[in-house]
Amino acid sequence: MISTRVLVLDGHPDGTSLCSALAAAAAETARARGAEVRVMQLCAMEFDPNLAHGYNSRMAHEPDIVAFLDAIRWCDTLILVHPLWWGAAPAKLKGLIDRAFLPGIAFAYEGDGHFPRKLFEGRTARVLITADTPSWYLWLGYRNGWLNVLRRQILDFVGLKVTHMKVVGTIRDATPARIETFFAAARKLAG
Repeated sequence: MISTRVLVLDGHPDGTSLCSALAAAAAETARARGAEVRVMQLCAMEFDPNLAHGYNSRMAHEPDIVAFLDAIRWCDTLILVHPLWWGAAPAKLKGLIDRAFLPGIAFAYEGDGHFPRKLFEGRTARVLITADTPSWYLWLGYRNGWLNVLRRQILDFVGLKVTHMKVVGTIRDATPARIETFFAAARKLAG
């Protein structure tokens, strides 16, 4: 069942992309099912994606990062739609994660412990990734590298429990009928 507060993050740097249309379909479906929905588009966000000083010196958060963090804290469920580029997320999306999910904001080490407290705990995440690499080859050839990083080392690390993760593709040679299955997958995210 869909949560009552849903944040949809269109994680493609081009707002005219298939990912943007898939994110919009997920948002529309969530609204139709009665959820309160906020949509954020990476392409419209302005921030420096470079965590220039690592964790040594905190950079001030630009307004769009503040708004993103407020939306994460507000939501029950994050729906993330993004493309797979060179086996990972687009640089701007990874930069958003680097800049926003900082110690003391998204996780906190306490005492001498090596495992942090997850500051976004109690929320779920649903992910749809578009790719030109067939999903069977992502598993067989690359062992789902980015999917494992995103699930375990990013989302779970901060407390966003992944309840659904799907790769759709291949995009470059998809027929209209195949593209409709991608939209069905996007709508399922909100179900």
